[in-house]
Amino acid sequence: MSWDCMSRERVAGGADAASATAILVTADRLDVADHHEFVAEPAAGCSVVFTGIVRDHAPGKQGVSHLEYEAYSGVVEAKIAEVVSETRERWPVLRVAVSHRTGTVAVGEPAVVVAVSGAHRDETFAAARYLIDEIKRRAPIWKKEHWPGGAEWVEGA
Repeated sequence: MSWDCMSRERVAGGADAASATAILVTADRLDVADHHEFVAEPAAGCSVVFTGIVRDHAPGKQGVSHLEYEAYSGVVEAKIAEVVSETRERWPVLRVAVSHRTGTVAVGEPAVVVAVSGAHRDETFAAARYLIDEIKRRAPIWKKEHWPGGAEWVEGA
C-alpha cells in the first residue's frame, strides 16, 4: 500500500506528524493489516482499527451487490488531514492511518479503514470514533448503492 502522508504538525516527543500520519484515497483494495502495522509503536499501549465493510443490504433494499464511491482525492485527503489534525489537538494519539476506497467496492470488502495508536485505550477509542464520524460527516465522498433492478446515489456516505 502506498501511503500519502499529509499532515505536518508536530506530535508528542517532537516527532513529525507527517511520519506518524498516513492518508490514502485509492481505487485499490485496502489492507487492514497494513493499517495496523503502520500505527504500531513501542510507546503505544493500544491500537484501534475500525473497518467499514460493504454489506449486502441498505434501508429498504436487499441484495446490494456493490457500492460505487466517487471522490476528488486531493480534496478528500486534505479534509481527512484536517480531521486528523483536530484529533491530535483533542487526544494524545501517537500514529494515525486513514484510507478510503473509490470506484467499485464489492460486498465484504473494506470501504474505509481508520487506525489509531495511543498510550491508553479510552483516548484512543475516542480518537478513532471521532475520526470515522467526522470523515463520514465532512469528507466529500459520494456513494452509489447497486442492487437487483436499480441503483441510486445515497446521502451520508
